[in-house]
Amino acid sequence: MNREVYLDHAATTPTHPAVREAMLPYLGEKFGNPSSFHGVGKTVKDDVDHARERIARVLNVRADEILFTSGGTESDNLAILGYARMNQMQGKHLITTSIEHHAVLETMMHLQKKENFEVTYLEPDRDGLVTVAQVEGTLREDTILVSIMYANNEIGTIEPIAQIGNMIQKWRDVHKRPVLKFHTDACQASEYLDLNVEKLHVDMMTLNGSKMYGPKGIGLLYVKRGMKLEPLQFGGSQERSLRPGTENVAGIIGMATALELAQTDRENETQRLVPLRDRLIKGIHSSISKTRLNGHPTIRLPNNVNISIMDIEGEALILYLDAQGVSASTGSACTSASLDPSHVILALGLPYEVAHGSLRLTLGRSTTQEDIDYVIQILPPIVEKLRSISPVRVDEKYFA
Repeated sequence: MNREVYLDHAATTPTHPAVREAMLPYLGEKFGNPSSFHGVGKTVKDDVDHARERIARVLNVRADEILFTSGGTESDNLAILGYARMNQMQGKHLITTSIEHHAVLETMMHLQKKENFEVTYLEPDRDGLVTVAQVEGTLREDTILVSIMYANNEIGTIEPIAQIGNMIQKWRDVHKRPVLKFHTDACQASEYLDLNVEKLHVDMMTLNGSKMYGPKGIGLLYVKRGMKLEPLQFGGSQERSLRPGTENVAGIIGMATALELAQTDRENETQRLVPLRDRLIKGIHSSISKTRLNGHPTIRLPNNVNISIMDIEGEALILYLDAQGVSASTGSACTSASLDPSHVILALGLPYEVAHGSLRLTLGRSTTQEDIDYVIQILPPIVEKLRSISPVRVDEKYFA
């Protein structure tokens, strides 16, 4: 039998047993609506409030600065649309990067095309990094929001968020532009990077439960106290009327538990995963010709391996790997139904042929050295077979 190896943790993570245990009462006896005034509802409301306080302690923020949503996409939308629309009288210039998650990019594009905002899309270097100087060079007197992801979901590159945030903070003080705010999508960072908001100098931050061994369908948006957002939904007073609707109580409890576990274990897990990640990268490079690591070689998430294997189609490679028991992807799970090449790989200045051959392998808590060695063993013959029937031939300059 084939070995079962799950290497798509950037798409979603299995729910941690401790998280499932914490959620169970809210799928049974603790069924009350937190908005109800009776004892059954108030008991649940107290638990939701406590979960909010637990999350706030991890992020080093106030409990009333945490808004619960349905996930990372909704949090990104609420941050960008909500802030831009509420503050457009003070400026309509926004800044982001060309390698953001589609939840950010498509929201920015909507504001640009439909609501007459102007958006600057910063281009990263060949490793996927943007610089403080790049961001500072595009700030204007009418800029009201900068949104840059903490760690890229496809190539794993970690952006200098704390340095960018510090610069933005100083810039707005010097130019007396308190309306200028900084948002980061930190969904991929929650397992491995420091989420202390004070150190990051961010005004809004997006997190997603399913990326940190928590449940699906739950996310949060940190919003610094005093900021005003325009709601995207209407019909209730939950979450300060910014995100109305009956709370996903089990999801909230589960996310609080998952976040605590993730941030407690992140340093040990990083130390465990980096050697496995590097072993996989080295093994692929040494056993398969014409390969290219996408993303920064060292300033990257400890679990992320994104490699373009030339002269093949990435979608076919994923199917062959799946037949051998290996779960992987070519890029973001949110665009897996599309055959378009990765916008992230293209933004690195690489051609379509390189983007189409990208393979993303993201490790997790269950990943072992035996899993890594299994992938290194089965991958070369699969690539050889696909290359023998592929019409694609990539110029050598792209993998030198």
